[in-house]
Amino acid sequence: MKKLLIITGFITAVVGCSDVKREPGRVYMPDMAYSRAIETYADHSNLEKEGINYTAKPVEGTVARGDLPHFPVAQDKAGDTVNYVASKAVISPMAALSADEMKEAERLYLVNCGICHGPKLDGNGPLWKDGNGPYPSAPKNLVGDPVVSKMPEGQMFYSVTYGKGNMGSYASQLSTKQRWMVIAYIKSQQAAKAGVSAQAAAPKTDSTAATSAAAKK
Repeated sequence: MKKLLIITGFITAVVGCSDVKREPGRVYMPDMAYSRAIETYADHSNLEKEGINYTAKPVEGTVARGDLPHFPVAQDKAGDTVNYVASKAVISPMAALSADEMKEAERLYLVNCGICHGPKLDGNGPLWKDGNGPYPSAPKNLVGDPVVSKMPEGQMFYSVTYGKGNMGSYASQLSTKQRWMVIAYIKSQQAAKAGVSAQAAAPKTDSTAATSAAAKK
């Protein structure tokens, strides 16, 4: 046992005093093995100088977990409307919303759209306020405007995603799924408004007239 300890100590001393130096292995993906701490809202320009390509944006074409596929129509170049017109053919990838989803869609509308287009979708939000608000021009009436009230859902999604006219893009505020939910809510309100208008404009039948006359007595 004593001899074993002496031999072990001798080997340790020889190895420890030798000039042999070992080089560590190379890391295949160093940025993944040794992550860099990124401060929120910090200046990232120094990273590019170090040869690190960081844009703070998701990789193009990737879809967040739980979200819907990206809109298949690209944004038009300045002065062009080809893609805006083509967006009319795009159909919502969402099935009919459940009661809970419609309630959430209404909430998303009120938070993001109501300030301009109004809680009643009539274009009379706080920024317009019957012409007494700070906004110089009235936002679109989503249920009363003859063009907007019949706008296809794909074209409406294009406007919300890329912006149109005085309205900016809401792609950073709302996910793809949330934007389709908001449009589903708007479409439901447009349909309800159109149904009420059609019922009011319909000629009264004899039975309807009789019922109305009886009600007045």
